[in-house]
Amino acid sequence: MRVLICHNFYQQPGGEDQVFAAETELLRRFGHDVETHAVHNDQVESQGRLKLAATTVWNGAAASEIARRASRHRSQIVHFHNTFPLLSPAVYSAARKTGAAVVQTLHNYRLICPAATLFRNGKPCEKCLGRLPLPGVAHGCYRGSRAVTAVTAAMLSLHRALGTWADQVDAYIALTKFARDKFLAAGFDGQHVHVKPNFLDPDPGEGPGDGGFALFVGRLTEEKGIRPMLQAWKKIGSAMPLKICGDGPLAALAADSPVEWFGRRPLAEVIDLMGRASLLVFPSLWYEGFPRTIVESFARGTPVVASDLGSMGELVQTGRTGALFDPGDPDSLARTIVWLRQNPTALKQMRREARREFLSKYDSARNHRMMLEIYHQATARRAGAEEAELVAAT
Repeated sequence: MRVLICHNFYQQPGGEDQVFAAETELLRRFGHDVETHAVHNDQVESQGRLKLAATTVWNGAAASEIARRASRHRSQIVHFHNTFPLLSPAVYSAARKTGAAVVQTLHNYRLICPAATLFRNGKPCEKCLGRLPLPGVAHGCYRGSRAVTAVTAAMLSLHRALGTWADQVDAYIALTKFARDKFLAAGFDGQHVHVKPNFLDPDPGEGPGDGGFALFVGRLTEEKGIRPMLQAWKKIGSAMPLKICGDGPLAALAADSPVEWFGRRPLAEVIDLMGRASLLVFPSLWYEGFPRTIVESFARGTPVVASDLGSMGELVQTGRTGALFDPGDPDSLARTIVWLRQNPTALKQMRREARREFLSKYDSARNHRMMLEIYHQATARRAGAEEAELVAAT
């Protein structure tokens, strides 16, 4: 199959970038003809505010480039990971006009929430779900600015009115059933929103789990639940030391807490720590998309202690692959950690189950089969649309 994979990189590296690279390599390894097209948000600095606002809503130049690339490659599928803000939704119709089917991975909630997180004031927020995103503008949900949020809201509102989300994308890939349900609640057609998780390749193998510590890996930001996690560790203390890999606005809190803060570390070092950890802590306060860190932890056989919220409640099974605690509640988190520390037999069984979970759901071969099925459904829908257009023209 001939596939053009497109992505708009953010200024700070993240999981979407890793998935873009991993899926590109996966398809090539299975013999598909894959080309890529990428832009980077570093270009934002060279654009004025008015130009950036305009291109966020509709970037004709980006659309023309996608059409040129897809036509030259004779792409059957044009698969987008992130189009915000430099590609814009204009690229969907441009790709489709070449005869290609369009696929969009829903890494976050951008198409139904100006902030892309369904999160405000320290907790989940669904006020814009299924309606014009005026509450998001009123609260300045994106980057704390009403003006900047208004640009994103205008993009969402215009393309909703134009039918872009419904008519110009042949298949959406939601990463969890939870995320799919949110998009359906916002009005997306369930026939075209498929569930396919992320995967991990190569398999790093099971770790020894002999370190006797808990590990957090991720951005040190409010929505990641850093504050309640650090409050919990004031209670846990040396009963199970906490190591933190990551950086961000709340780094000073980590540095001043009774934990071991490493800052941002190379992936190989993080994977090694993950294999030696007794458990991974994932205390997010927002719904999350699909935390790659959880899959990495399962691959190493390391149980996950996560907030009972959103996709985390779907991915982690209490008593089997880890444990869930009340979101944002330091006492609930502390009790969960202490119980696991005092029940090593249960923790050992969870290690085996976490590893089994990875092997049964998140290996690359299974993921390739799922992706190919979605591609086939997308091309079938595109062919049906072409036939309908021919009938209408006669």
